[in-house]
Order: sequence, then C-alpha cells, then structure tokens
Amino acid sequence: TQISICRDLPNIEVITFSVNGISDLEPLNQCQNLTELYLRKNNIASLNELFYLKNLPRLRVLWLSENPCCGSDPHRYRMTVLRNLPSLQKLDNQAVTEEELSQALVDGEEITAPPARRSVENGCPESTESSAAESTTETESELLNFSLEETNKIREELGMKPVPRDKFSSFSPRETDCNRKKRNNVLNAILLLMKELDAEGLEIIQQTVGRRLQAFRKKELQEE
Repeated sequence: TQISICRDLPNIEVITFSVNGISDLEPLNQCQNLTELYLRKNNIASLNELFYLKNLPRLRVLWLSENPCCGSDPHRYRMTVLRNLPSLQKLDNQAVTEEELSQALVDGEEITAPPARRSVENGCPESTESSAAESTTETESELLNFSLEETNKIREELGMKPVPRDKFSSFSPRETDCNRKKRNNVLNAILLLMKELDAEGLEIIQQTVGRRLQAFRKKELQEE
C-alpha cells in the first residue's frame, strides 16, 4: 500500500493507518507537524524505515507493533526505536521512561540510512513474500468483507449511505486491492482535516459533496 497522499498533507498531525498493508514510510518524511502515528499490523519489514521519521520534531506517539520489523527480540526492537526516536513519549501504547532512553543508547542500533527499495509499477507494489504470506491467511472474501465494512464506516462518518455489497464487489481484485486502499487513505485524510474546520468550512464541504453526488447520480442514470 502506498501512503503517498501524505506528501500533500505536510501539516497533518495525526495519522492512523493500522491494518493497511503499508511497507514504505518515505512519504511521511515531509509531515513536520506529525505528533501521533498509528501503524499497527502492517507490512513494514525493516526498522530502517525509521530513517524517515527521525526528522519529525513533534512526533510523540508511535504504534508500530505487529509488523515484521519488530522481529523476535522485543527488547532490541524497542531499544532501536527509542535510540532513533528519543522524543517519543509513548511507543506501542506503553509510556517511554528516562531509563529506557538511556539504555537505548547502549542496546539500540543507530539507523543512518533508508532501506533498499524494490521497483514498483503504477503506484502498486509488486507481490512480495510478506504480501503473499498474508494472502494465504486472509481469503479474498474475508478481505472484501473487511474492505466493505471499513469503507461503509468512513461513509457513515461522512453522512453518506453505505455501499451495497453487490456494487462493491463489482471491482476487479487488483482494482479492489490497490484503488480501494488509495481511496480509503484519501477518506481518512479528509476526515482528519475536517476536524480543523469551523461551521462555515463544513457547510462548503457539504455543498461541494452534494454537487459531486448529483453529478455521479446523473452519470449513473445516463449509463443505465
């Protein structure tokens, strides 16, 4: 999953991308106002991805557990994260102590370079071992149910009607996997930014959404 949308949101303060198949944190490098980052249960393979978070001055909360990069040694993992991100106040929902920050200088590994990258095509990463392993544990039907539930939850928060399952499943598997995640990332970003708007701003959003929906419905009627 690509989170390139974050490059266009340099002022965003809280990002929640848990359970999203994310493997690359490079787009977060520009989010200088980021204070909280939730990345639990993704496909982040290397702690070298922390390289992109080292220059975020306001980052105080990070949730990175249940990623491949956590490895089999929880102490080494935590010490390495804290050595490279010593400004964190909370890591994986556990408060950071002064003693840990001191110990991290001894037991943690200093990260000085970003991870090596594999080539990608059209913004959708090629299948990797981690995503192949994931597909064996979650069937396409389970992924579709999760995606539909996630999408409709976001639509409900926006005051929109839920998407019927038959319409949602009309996407091809590749289109569902890549485009759906991009769409949900954009929706998550919009929801976060909407919290910053006053009543006048929300009314403008409501009017714009109304016009867009009318255009879509008109187009659907023409196609039928």
